[in-house]
Amino acid sequence: GPELGFTLPGVTLLCGDSHTSTHGALGALAWGIGTSELTHVLATQTIVQQKPQSMRARFDGKPPRGVTAKDLILALIGRIGTAGGVGCALEYAGEAIRGLDMEGRMTVCNLSIELGAKVGMIAPDEKTYGYLKGRRHAPSGALWTQAVEHWKTLPSDAGASFDKEHVVDCSVLSPQITWGTSPEDVIGVDGTIPGNKPEALAYMGLTAGQPIAGTRVDRVFIGSCANSRLPDLRAAAAIVRGRKAAKHVKAWVVPGSYRVKQDAEAEGLHEIFRAAGFEWREPGCSMCVGANGDLVEPLARCVSTSNRNFVGRQGPQARTHLASPAMAAAAAIAGEIADVRLFLH
Repeated sequence: GPELGFTLPGVTLLCGDSHTSTHGALGALAWGIGTSELTHVLATQTIVQQKPQSMRARFDGKPPRGVTAKDLILALIGRIGTAGGVGCALEYAGEAIRGLDMEGRMTVCNLSIELGAKVGMIAPDEKTYGYLKGRRHAPSGALWTQAVEHWKTLPSDAGASFDKEHVVDCSVLSPQITWGTSPEDVIGVDGTIPGNKPEALAYMGLTAGQPIAGTRVDRVFIGSCANSRLPDLRAAAAIVRGRKAAKHVKAWVVPGSYRVKQDAEAEGLHEIFRAAGFEWREPGCSMCVGANGDLVEPLARCVSTSNRNFVGRQGPQARTHLASPAMAAAAAIAGEIADVRLFLH
């Protein structure tokens, strides 16, 4: 939708997928619905809803080197939990959000559902307009000028109040990674494994009190609607360039769309990954949800750029650690969970 210019600020956008919230990065009111609601929308172009509560998550400060959009949203989920946004329409704001490119904003909004929010969105700005201009289905000519003038009226007023507010100091964050079986089970890569969820520890084969870094991994998956856009692939390629994946690690890169695949190949990213021992695969959901037989083996450990680490999500007894593309790439090279900051040039 964003690539084609279908997704525009101010539209109401509905789809039968929970991660429809991704489109909120462009200032759209977007959320996932079920099949009966889909039928109603297709028949009437309307949907009946109760007004949600409002929430704002402000990301203050400049993120340190190695801290990406994925780390910002994982840090928030870790702080407020997977039920922290239930019943809310959530606006992301602050210096760190404004500093993200559009693809990074899509990653943040993508994981809105992982903290329970109905809607996750970012007010449109000059980056939004620059991203949309010239896309196939975006307005053009005089209609473009009219559209931008309207879009400029959409952001929240300076004195707007929200039912709930959260503030994250991004300047103190380290790269994030999950350790358990919920997106809220997240720590900095330089942290130690908590002991507050014994069942999750048992499933993941981890010991409380141990550093998360150094945990051996078997699989790496760079893909999914959370982190498979062109800048994501560039970030991972920058880590693996001139290096080799550990011999025991099977690493996959799955572009998020055919256009992303074409653009990445035009830049030679596929050759960088292949030279490092990664598999360059066809676009799709793939291992994010164990689609088409793309599974993590039982008891195997996977560092994944996807959005869910539930029990069995990537295959029966699969053990999933969520992380950014750069962190996943570092894990493939090291053969274990590793701090990506050690790999930055």
